[in-house]
Amino acid sequence: MARLLYSATMSLDGFIAGPGGDMSWLTPHVGAPNPTADRLLTRIGCLLVGNRTFGGDDPNAGTDAEGAFGGRYSGPVVVLTHRPSATPGVVFTDDLRTAIRLSREAAGERYVNVLGADVARQCLEIGELDEILVFLAPVLLGGGTPLFRGSHQVDLVPVPGESALWFRVATPEPA
Repeated sequence: MARLLYSATMSLDGFIAGPGGDMSWLTPHVGAPNPTADRLLTRIGCLLVGNRTFGGDDPNAGTDAEGAFGGRYSGPVVVLTHRPSATPGVVFTDDLRTAIRLSREAAGERYVNVLGADVARQCLEIGELDEILVFLAPVLLGGGTPLFRGSHQVDLVPVPGESALWFRVATPEPA
C-alpha cells in the first residue's frame, strides 16, 4: 500500500511559504541539482494537495517549470478542499479520509506525496502520515507558513540511506 510522505522545501528559519503565501523566494532554488528530489520524483504515484497549495503562488508560473517538482511531475492529483474547481485530471474532495483513500488507490505501491502544511498536519493527527522529507533552501524568510503547526510532540526516525532530513514518523509505544 502507498505510504504518505510530506515533502517540502523550507527556509532555514522554518517556513515553507513567505508572508501571504508568497513563494517567489523559492524561484532561485528551483532547478538546482538535487539527487534526492530526482529519486523521489520517480517514486511518486499521486499528489495529495491542500487547496491553498493547489491554487497558490507558483514561483515558476508561466514557464516550463510551472507545477510540482519544477513542472516535472505528471500524474494523479487529489485536492482536499471545500471549494472544488473544474480542473481536468484533478480529483477534488472535502473529506480527508476519502482524499487519502483515493490518493493511495491512484498511487498503488508508490508514494502519495502530500503538499501543503495543513493537509500534512491533518494526516499526522489521524495517524496517516508515514514520512517527512525536508529540503532546505539557504534563505531566511522571517515569517510565513511554518513547516508544521502541531499540538503535540511527534518523534521521528531517520530513514536509513536517505537524506539527513528524511524521516519516518515513529509509532508510539503502547502505554
